[in-house]
Amino acid sequence: MIGKTAVDNSLSNSVQKKSVIETKPKRKISIPKLLIYAVLIAMAIICFIPFLMMLVNATRSNEAILSGFTLLPGSAIVENYQTMMSYINIWAGFKNSLIISVLVTLLSGYFSALTAYGFAFYVFKGKNAMFVFMLVMMMVPGQLGLIGFYELCKNLGILDTYIPLIIPAAASPFVVFFLRQYILTTLHPSLIEAARIDGASEFKIFHTIAIPIMMPAIATMSIFTFIGSWNNYIMPLVVLFSPEKFTLPVLMGFLKGSQVAQNLGSMYLGIAISVVPIMIAFLFLSKYIVNSISAGSIKE
Repeated sequence: MIGKTAVDNSLSNSVQKKSVIETKPKRKISIPKLLIYAVLIAMAIICFIPFLMMLVNATRSNEAILSGFTLLPGSAIVENYQTMMSYINIWAGFKNSLIISVLVTLLSGYFSALTAYGFAFYVFKGKNAMFVFMLVMMMVPGQLGLIGFYELCKNLGILDTYIPLIIPAAASPFVVFFLRQYILTTLHPSLIEAARIDGASEFKIFHTIAIPIMMPAIATMSIFTFIGSWNNYIMPLVVLFSPEKFTLPVLMGFLKGSQVAQNLGSMYLGIAISVVPIMIAFLFLSKYIVNSISAGSIKE
């Protein structure tokens, strides 16, 4: 009898829970939220249309481009590619830009992290003055020192090489500033003290503790460093003289001044090839930007 009563009670409870679940009102999306979604979708479409137009026009002939706007691809991509390659070797410029950008990104990420770690957790004479001087240098446009930089490279005998494009770019004041502010909010000094007590060397602490914690910020800065080095035009134009060493932006500048500029399809194709790596970098690495910006926002 007791068992029958328990079964009846369980059945009644299950029926009541089921009725509550069935009668629970469905969650409705409010009108303001719908408007926000609509605005965001419209902005995403507006931002995507220019890139889509660039890719579509790269497949169209010059006459078709001048005739009007369309989002349907054409069939002149082979002719556009042959016309472009008859004036410049875009893949050589692509390789040169890739080598320079990758080396600049690696060196800037590592040495900027090392410098930021030193500013954050070491005490030495002149530390604050050096940091303030670095911040002041962030305000000075790089073009102001272009003539002096050219003369320095000339005296050192490193013109027409990639050294002026790689080595100076490894020292980035903004990257150092960003990484210092990031590590101050994410790495507690007690971890460093514990590692020192365990007998770890300073470089081992940096490589095994600081670098993994700083990786989201390093990845974020690496994206912007790579894009900045990839799009760098004025510096390679000044220090490089051999056509086989030209980077992709310099080659695109020469392409605009040649007869290929009359063929808009070839111009769009060259621009599309130069922009695709940047789009890929943002597509796969943009999540690190959100991670690094939100890090340290929650305090214990």
